[in-house]
Amino acid sequence: MDQRTLVVIAYMQNDLRHGYTLCEMARLVNLSPSRLRHLFKSDTNMTPTQYLQALRMKEAKQLLETTWLRIKEIGNMVGIAGQSHFVREFKRVYGFTPAAYRADYRRSLKSSCGFNGARVVLDNK
Repeated sequence: MDQRTLVVIAYMQNDLRHGYTLCEMARLVNLSPSRLRHLFKSDTNMTPTQYLQALRMKEAKQLLETTWLRIKEIGNMVGIAGQSHFVREFKRVYGFTPAAYRADYRRSLKSSCGFNGARVVLDNK
């Protein structure tokens, strides 16, 4: 992978909230926007914008699995302002709304750990 592509990826990963433009990323590695887009796509099979969106969705998925943050907060943390836009994009990528994904993930986590919802009664002898 070209070093310039790696620099742009690191730049994106540094702050997912930032609204990066193609021109801004191209200036970072001293390329024209069209040349960066071509180079990036040949290295990753995605445009820089698509790659950034994939990073954001991956981070959102991880936050849904590991935190109890509200959906709106997660959307803001990954740089997608507007809850409806975030929900729509998450559903497009993963096939579930963020709330449904979180519920399904927690349910599968409980079943894989052997938790069946039964209450444990301790003997107080």
